[in-house]
Formats: sequence, structure tokens, C-alpha cells
Amino acid sequence: MRHFIRIIGFISFTAAAFLFAGCGTASPGPVASSNVNRPLVMPEAAVKRPKIIALGDSLTAGFGLAENESYPYLLQNRLEADGFNYEVVNAGVSGDTSLGGLERADWVLDQENVEVLVLELGANDLLRGMPVDKMKQNLGRIIEKAKAKNVKVLLCGMLAPPTMGAEYQKAYTNAFPDLASEHKVEYLPFLLEGVALKRELNQADGIHPNAEGTKIMTENIYAKLRPMLKQ
Repeated sequence: MRHFIRIIGFISFTAAAFLFAGCGTASPGPVASSNVNRPLVMPEAAVKRPKIIALGDSLTAGFGLAENESYPYLLQNRLEADGFNYEVVNAGVSGDTSLGGLERADWVLDQENVEVLVLELGANDLLRGMPVDKMKQNLGRIIEKAKAKNVKVLLCGMLAPPTMGAEYQKAYTNAFPDLASEHKVEYLPFLLEGVALKRELNQADGIHPNAEGTKIMTENIYAKLRPMLKQ
């Protein structure tokens, strides 16, 4: 029954998403002129810290939020509060699809000391009605690239509504657990559990979590991520 309610709720969530599918384009922040020609120098201790890469779309990038309200930022604070010495890297790009993530995967995974990849992609594939098989192929290749570098993967799942058609809905919804099983990676069934369709936890577009909703999304991720980490 609980799963049925989640699916019905997600129908409205996704219907709203179709109206705002083009709104997730991020713009770069301002750059201080005094720093333009200054080389980036990372403290040695920071460089050596193991990294958690958050690879995703606007839900990861923190669309409509301040930087310190995005889930990677909140996750960093959560880890440090619990005594974990990891650096969380926000590799989210608003509007990104599974293909966009695949095209960025090599560069993202090429950073030093990457230990975990939190993979959150596929929602924009759904919004654009892209073939599920193609999405699975793209996500599968990202997972394979991560595993080839001995990087652990947490795959974040999404749900599709019946409005997409029964066949598409079934294929899309099953794609994530199928990938997790096939590649033997950790799996979060629904990233927006407890957030989707709740007006008080979402921005005005009805799609992107607000600051409070993002806190819940972060806890959803952390619950699955924590057992994967070294203390």
C-alpha cells in the first residue's frame, strides 16, 4: 500500500515536472576579479582526503538553493559531524541526462582519491521520454567506469508515473534496481522519498526540493551511504 501511495504521489510530481522541464539550467556564480589569475592551491591534507563524488543533475547541483543548502554541502557537514574524513565533490549539472553524465564521467572519476560515487541521474531522461534501454546503457557504463577504478557506487533510483504509459513506467521504474543487481552496487530505491508531492518541502515549481526538502533527501542518501564508508 505504501508503495502504491508513493507511485500515485509521483504522478503529480512528474506531471508538474513536464511543465518546468526547461527550468533546470544552472548559471555560473560570480568570480572575484582579484582571483582570476591566481592559481588554485589546495592544502596537502585536503588533496589526500578520500573523495565522495556526487554525480547528478539539478537535484545534486542544488537548483534554486544557496550553495550551503545543496545536498553535497549538507552531506559534507553530516559526515564531519559523525567523524568521517571525506571530501564531498558536487559534480551536479542542472538539466543533465544520463548521457551528459556519461560524457563527464571520465573527468569526474579522474580526480585523486575518489572512493565513492553517488550516482543520481535519469530524471531528465524521463522528462524527455528518452528510451529506457539507452538510459540503462549510459548509467551502466558510468558504473563500469567507476568500478574499473575501484570506486564504490551508490545508485539513486527514481519512479515513473503511469502517465508515461504502462510499458514505459514498468521499464523505467525497474531500470534502477536491475542495474544495481546486475552491477552489484548499493541502491537507494527512491531519492525523493518523503519529499515528492509535499508542497511545504518543494520549491514553487513543484519539482525541486527546497532547503527543508533537501535535508530529507540528504538523510535518504546518508542512510545508504554511511555503511559504505571507512571510519
